[in-house]
Amino acid sequence: MGVEGQDKQKMLEAGALALSGQLGATVQRLRKAYNLSLSELSQQSGVAKSIISQIERNETNPTLATIWRLAQALDVSIERVLQTTEDEPFLEKTSKADTPILVSDDGKCRLEIIGWIKTVEWLQCYEFAAAPGGVLESEAHQRGSVESLSVRDGELEVEVAGAKSSVKAGETLRYRCDRPHIIRNLGKTPAQATMVCILKAAAME
Repeated sequence: MGVEGQDKQKMLEAGALALSGQLGATVQRLRKAYNLSLSELSQQSGVAKSIISQIERNETNPTLATIWRLAQALDVSIERVLQTTEDEPFLEKTSKADTPILVSDDGKCRLEIIGWIKTVEWLQCYEFAAAPGGVLESEAHQRGSVESLSVRDGELEVEVAGAKSSVKAGETLRYRCDRPHIIRNLGKTPAQATMVCILKAAAME
C-alpha cells in the first residue's frame, strides 16, 4: 500500500472511530432514557448483552443489521442513532406561509407546527389557538412522554385520564401525554398557548 493508500486508510479508520464513539453515547443515552438495563435492551433487540456493552464503550464497530435492531428496540430511526454532532452554526428561517397547520375535528382549534422536523422524534413544538368552545382530542404519545402547555391569552382546561386542571394566561401546565388527553377552551374568549411535547427518548443522563 502506497503513502496515499495509507493516508486514505487512516482517514477511514478515524471516521469509523468517530462514528462508533457517537453511536455508543447515543445508544447509552436512549437506553437510560427508557430505563432499560443492558439485559432488557438485549431481550428487546435480539442483540447480545455483551455486544451492546461493547458498543456503549466504543470497543466495537457494529454491523448495520445490529444498528437496525437497536434502533427498532429504542423506537428511533437509524438516522437518529447514527446522527453525529454538528459544531458548525446554522441559520434556518421558515415563513408563516410555509408553517404547517393542523385543525381539530370541530374546526375551533389550530396547531401551527413550529418545531424542527429533525427533532420530531423527541421534541415537538406548536403554537396552539382555540376559539371559545374549542376541543382538541389527542391520542397517547409514546411511553413516558410529557407535554408542556404555556398559556399566553385566555384559559384552557386539560384532561388526562379523567383528571382535569385549568391553566390561565401566564401559567404553564405540564402533564403526561402517553395516554389520551384533551384540551378545551371553556371560556368566552379565544385562548393562545405554546405547546411543547417532550418524548421519552429526549431524556438525558
